[in-house]
Order: sequence, then structure tokens, then C-alpha cells
Amino acid sequence: MITQDPVLQRLIDQVRSAHKPLDIQGGNTKHFYGEIPHGEVLDMRPLTGISSYEPSELVVTVRAGTRLAELEARLAEKGQCLPFEPPRFGPDGTVGGMVAAGLSGPSRASVGCVRDYVLGTTVLNGQGEVLSFGGQVIKNVAGYDVSRVMAGSLGVLGVICEVSLKVLPIATATATRVFAMDEAAALKQLNAWAGQPLPINASAWHHGQLHLRLAGAQAAVTAACAKLGGTVVEPEIATSWWDSVRDHQHAFFHLDSNHLAKGEHLWRLSVPATTPPLDLPGVQCIEWGGAQRWLRGQATVKQVRAAAVRAGGHATLFRGAAPRTEVFTPLSAPLQRIHKGLKTAFDPRGIFNPGRMYPGL
Repeated sequence: MITQDPVLQRLIDQVRSAHKPLDIQGGNTKHFYGEIPHGEVLDMRPLTGISSYEPSELVVTVRAGTRLAELEARLAEKGQCLPFEPPRFGPDGTVGGMVAAGLSGPSRASVGCVRDYVLGTTVLNGQGEVLSFGGQVIKNVAGYDVSRVMAGSLGVLGVICEVSLKVLPIATATATRVFAMDEAAALKQLNAWAGQPLPINASAWHHGQLHLRLAGAQAAVTAACAKLGGTVVEPEIATSWWDSVRDHQHAFFHLDSNHLAKGEHLWRLSVPATTPPLDLPGVQCIEWGGAQRWLRGQATVKQVRAAAVRAGGHATLFRGAAPRTEVFTPLSAPLQRIHKGLKTAFDPRGIFNPGRMYPGL
């Protein structure tokens, strides 16, 4: 894994000498996500570079400050990709931020999430110690799978310095079809398709239109297109459309000053895919075969959280007006103890991104 060099040593020195909270930052493209960050900036951007890449082994090891765009371009040269399509939110997003945020794109339901592709990490803890976990192979876990705990931790446990990721070949064939149907019909149809041997890679419903992306072997994609029908979307247009959903450039996700002034928020609800339409005020975009419901509108925290609980899921306040509070669903007492125990073990002084996930953490 990573070896000590002047850049890493500067990070170590800053952590060891810190007497106040540190705000871990890369490209700062996800500043909006989670509770409001504060503290002295710990800049990860200088810690860059692809440490090793073995295309034949489908493994890449990369430093945290490396831009995600740079990594994806390198993988594309070898016909490979990060299959979970991490949202980029801008050209400056970094690999460390990708792992720390733990967000996945349109294909998540079919290929898995960020955590599933993390093989190993090198982490700087709150005492300025460099720790390595996992490795560069799939079956390397003995005891606690610490590397994957870092995915989605928002930097509250430690500073991700380097990460080893599993990558996959780019699908040989893709196709996108569009179907006109209302929300209830779309959910019913998605659940029916889920029980069939179809190469469905991604789905997204919004404003009476269901987009379906197929990916895999050419024969499988061709056969599925013939079976499903729908309106053909040209490849270039389809790529642009899916990118707009992945990176939240689609008009649905825009929350400008006028929306914020009206008290609108963007919520992300994670519910069972079989959940019927949610009775909530606002407009929705539905992904992951029905398991991810985006809601934009003026619904209150109480309304949204109650609807999520009734469905057997949870809700996250993804974007909204400041001050941001109650971003993530409150933890039960047992889970609070586990989170605090992990925080104490990795960051006993409590200097890394305090409160970014939950107050007091």
C-alpha cells in the first residue's frame, strides 16, 4: 500500500498537531452532503496518483486526492470501469471523497454499491498513525472488515489516504428504452421484470416516463430489447441522459435560490423495491427498480421520515436550505453505542469531521 512521502508526512504532522476539529476535504464537490462541516481544512488534493493498476487482475490502487475523472479515464483506456457509477457532482471530485461519501449511481441495484468494491484502505487515524486494512484481492477479510466500514463514513473515523478497488470490464453492449406509464404502473412493471432473466442495468422513472438501461452481452441485450419493446433512445442521447441522472445535472435535481426560498428540499428515501407509491407532497424520481425514491418539495421532516418508516426504510435530507439539521435518520440507542465506540477507537480526540454524520459523533 502507500509509502510515506513528504505529502503524507505533512498530513500526519497536521493531524498530530491539531487542537481543533479538522474538515477533511478533497475536491469539495460534496460539501452539501451531511451536516454542515467545520474546522481547519485538511487538504487531501496533493495526495495524488495511481499507485498500481493490474487490468488482468481487475484491481487498481489509488491515492485519495486523485481526481475521479482521472481514474475513470485510465480505466477506460483498458476497457474497464467503476461499475457502481459514483456520482461526480463536478470535475474536481476525488477518489477519497467517493469512498467517504459512499454514494452510488443508477446501476447500483444491479452491480452493488461502493462498499462492495473496496478491497483495502490505508487510513490516518486521530493519533496520526498510518494503518492499512484489507489488501488487493477479494478474499482477504479476517475479523472486522475495516476497509468497507470507511465507505460512507464521511471522514468521521479517519482520513482515507489510499484505497484498492475492484473494477470490471465495460459492458460489450448497452441499450436504453423508454416507456410511457404512471408511477404505480412503473413500479409494478419494474417488480415484474425483476423476476425475469433480463440484463437490466439501471432504471429511472420521472414525470410519466420510465427509462430502462440494458447492459451485457450483445445477444442478451438484443433479445431483451425485442421482448420488452419501448421507444428506442439513441446511444449518445442515452449516455448523456444517464450521466445527467448520475451526476444530478437533470432538471429534477436542481434546487436554486427560488426553490430554497420556498422551503423545498431534496430527500433520498431508501425503501423496499415493492413499496407502492409514497403519499408525499412534491415530485419524485424513482431509481434502483423502485428501491430509491427521490423527493423534491416542501414535505416536512416528520412527514418524510414517517413515510419511510411505514415502508420499512429510511430517509436522508440530501439537499436543502441551511442550517442543515437531522440530515440522516436518527440512530437507535444500540447503534449509537456502536458508532461512538468506532469513533473513539479510530479518533479518540474527536478531531475528524465532528458532527458531520450525527450530532455528538
